[in-house]
Parts: sequence; C-alpha cells; structure tokens
Amino acid sequence: MATVEATLQGTPDVPLMVKLKRAERRQRLQALALIVPLALFLLLVFIFPLAGMLVRSVENPEVADTLPKTVAALHGWDGKAAPGEPVFVALSQDLQRAYENKTVANAAKRLNSEISGYRSLVMNTARKMPLTDAASMREGFVAIDARWGELPYWHAIARNTGRYTSYYLLAAVDHQIDDQGNIVATDPQQAVFLPILGRTLWMSLVVTVICIGLGYPLAYLLASLPARQSNLLMIMVLLPFWTSVLVRVAAWIVLLQNEGLINKTLIAVGITHEPIQLVFNQVGVYIAMVHIMLPFMILPVYSVMKGIPVVYVKAAISLGSHPFAAFWRIYFPQTLAGLGAGSLLVFIITIGYYITPALLGSPKEQMMSYFVAFYTNVTINWGMAAALGTLLLLVTLILYAVYSRLIGTSRLKLG
Repeated sequence: MATVEATLQGTPDVPLMVKLKRAERRQRLQALALIVPLALFLLLVFIFPLAGMLVRSVENPEVADTLPKTVAALHGWDGKAAPGEPVFVALSQDLQRAYENKTVANAAKRLNSEISGYRSLVMNTARKMPLTDAASMREGFVAIDARWGELPYWHAIARNTGRYTSYYLLAAVDHQIDDQGNIVATDPQQAVFLPILGRTLWMSLVVTVICIGLGYPLAYLLASLPARQSNLLMIMVLLPFWTSVLVRVAAWIVLLQNEGLINKTLIAVGITHEPIQLVFNQVGVYIAMVHIMLPFMILPVYSVMKGIPVVYVKAAISLGSHPFAAFWRIYFPQTLAGLGAGSLLVFIITIGYYITPALLGSPKEQMMSYFVAFYTNVTINWGMAAALGTLLLLVTLILYAVYSRLIGTSRLKLG
C-alpha cells in the first residue's frame, strides 16, 4: 500500500500523470516477461518445425546444385527437340565434377522420382565421364545410353531447374506437371494419396462418432453423480493415461488375437464356434483407437456439463415439458461447445495416428501418417513427407475453421 501511495503522490519534480504512465509501462513489461518463456517455447517446438516442413515441401535444390551448368545451358530450350551440343557439354562437365565430389546421387535420386530408372541412367553415365573419344558429346551420351536422346528425360531435368517446385505438393494430391507444363491428374493406377487421405478421414470420422456415442453418456453420468462416485469413475477414465500407448496396443493384440481372451470367451459361451478375426483388420484398429481416444472426448464434454445448472431442465419439466424434450432443447445445446471441442480434438489426433494402425491393422488400414513416416525413415524423401504433412496440416486448419464457424462460443446461442 505504501508503494502505491508513493507512486500516486509522486514528487515535486515529476507530475503524477507521468508516474502513472511509468507504473503502467512497468506492469506491461512485467506481464510480457511472464509470457516470454512460453512464447519462446512455442516458437522453438511449434512454429519453427511447421515453417521448416512447409519450406521442405517446396524445396528442390538437388538438380540445381548438382547440375548448375546444365541448368544454365537449358535456359531458353523450347523442349520440342533434343537440346544442342552445348547442353551435352555442360552435362558432361557437371556429371564429372559431381561424381568426383560424390554428389551425383542427389540429382540421380531426385530425377528418379520423375522417371523410374533415371537414377541408374545418371550413375552409369557419370562413371564414364569424361568422354574423350566421341565425335561429339551428344553422340557420346547416346552411345552410353539411347535414353539421352529421348525428350522425356530432358523434360524431367528442365522441370527441376528451379530451387523450388510444386512437384511434391501436387503429388500429394495425385497430380503432376506434364511435359507441356500443364497440371494434370496422375494415372488412376498410380493415384494413391487421395484414396489414402479419404481412408484417413473416414476412419477418423468413425472413431470420433463412436467416441461421441460412448463418451457423451459417460460424461453426463460423471456430471450427475455425487462427488464421491464421480471422482472414482473419473479415476477410471484417466487410468489409461498412466499407461503407454504402445503397451495398450500390445495388450489389445493379446486380447483380440485368435487365441486371445475375447475369442476364447465367445467360444466358451457358445456365441461362435470358431475364432473371429478381430485383429489386423479395421475392427481391431477401431477398438484400440476408440479406447485410446475416449478420454479426450469425455473430459471436454464433462467440463462443460459441470458448469450447467440442473435447475434449467427441472424448470422445463415443471412447466410441462417431456424430460427428453427438456434435455434436448435445454441441456444439450449448452453442451455443444464441449462436444465440438472433444470431437475436434479426437478427430485431429486420430488423423495423425501411426502406431495403432501400423500394429493392429493390415496394409489396407494404414493412414496418411504411416506414409509420412515411410518417406521420412525408409526412402529419406523429406520433400514428399513434408508435402503429406502439409496436407494433414491443411485438413486440420479447415476443421478448426469449420469448428470456429459452427460451434464457436461467439455463435453458441440458446433459445
């Protein structure tokens, strides 16, 4: 109190208004200092990785860095006929230098993603550089492999002369750029990512709907029970968080397998005479994912239900409304914020799930995250992995925008 009074009283040399502004400025700086650690944490572990992923999805430095002279010589090429002798001379110099520096594999791998077999073409040609006994560089290249005289292979280089490309993002939605520079759909037999995205969204939707059906009544029970019983039930809801996801998935494999406890019980009680296939298919994936995601649905809904006065429904019933009508028209609309938050949380986490489908599902149940991991760890194609991750990020942002539009607190109105 003495400090505040001293601040307000001021001194003869400093006006009171100036001291008030200084005090407000100090308070703002103190408040800012409190959030700086959180801001730095978010910047380091969230913003920077996302920005890096977005940049990686359009980066294309391999050909430009490995074949700089060829890229310069191809500038202005019309693409209607094989390039002239200067381009072959530049390619010879680039391949020789890249082979000596052990960097030729970078461009070979990148071009192989455009045309299958391009890697072996580049590597075999680079090993035979320089050409000293050929009448011309063009004839020497064609003598090594006739494909150097074919236009599609030069179009592939021409498409990758820039340091940035839309190749990965287009491939993530099953599109590509043809030899004329037009964006066209990929061959239906090679189009894989849109069906995988559809499967990912569908499986996530099914898990979310099941979680709503199971979680909403349980959350209502938690909010309605006395504190003692509610706390005991809440411990059971939170209990799965104390166990690793990997351990829970392994436990479901044990329970759901043909010789597992569930199948043995079904046979013992006479429901079935032979084991039911419950694992390594969609059934096992759905069971395990619902078990993992159910608490994420219950907790947001429960937190909203605890803040709803029960007298609203009682008042409606006392005025002659049917109990179900009172619940549906009075109670349920007030829980939409929690229901929307829980659904959004479950759906977003589910579309990024990798371990559960990988262990409990067959190849037909693998989701988009599996292929992100595949391109990251197996083929080391970070551009494709980043493009698929960007696609999932875009889906997440769209879902959040829809949630904010439909169930945002500013639009939640009763009556």
